Amino acid sequence: MDDMDEMFAAKKKERRFNPIFLIGILIGLLVLAVAFYFLSQRPSIEDQTSQLLETAAKPGSPEFAELNKDIIITTNDDETIESPTGLGTISMFIKGQIRNKGTHDISILEVNVSVVDRQKQVVKERRLLFVPQQQPILKAGETVPVSISLDGFSPKAERALIYWRVTAIKAAS
Repeated sequence: MDDMDEMFAAKKKERRFNPIFLIGILIGLLVLAVAFYFLSQRPSIEDQTSQLLETAAKPGSPEFAELNKDIIITTNDDETIESPTGLGTISMFIKGQIRNKGTHDISILEVNVSVVDRQKQVVKERRLLFVPQQQPILKAGETVPVSISLDGFSPKAERALIYWRVTAIKAAS
């Protein structure tokens, strides 16, 4: 019976340290550290945007005047929506269209959207880098939709008109 007891007795497993497990953890940590290092070296979105806009023409330059005359921006009043938020403010979802009626493809287009009152005082405004962030390129003769949201309007604030203004532009090479 002693032989049978020994045969059916649960054998105790010795817990031993597995060096492969430790090596796997160290390799994983090394990969994460390298990935974090390379991601932290990339410039921020704001830095990338400012570098991109440095090459664009600004108001006052002849190139800006030449390219800007061919950009037509209109607001779709029927699709522009005002909506109350849970914080007691108003959000506006502004829809429009940008048309390039010129002969040059546009590789950079920054627009400023302003909501003004009846005295033409700005209530809220926002800049939007439309090309290349929302649209990779604005081809000659092309019309594309644009949408932007403006948040935080006071319910008492007058929102009479919407103005669009090009603030930076560059033709594709």
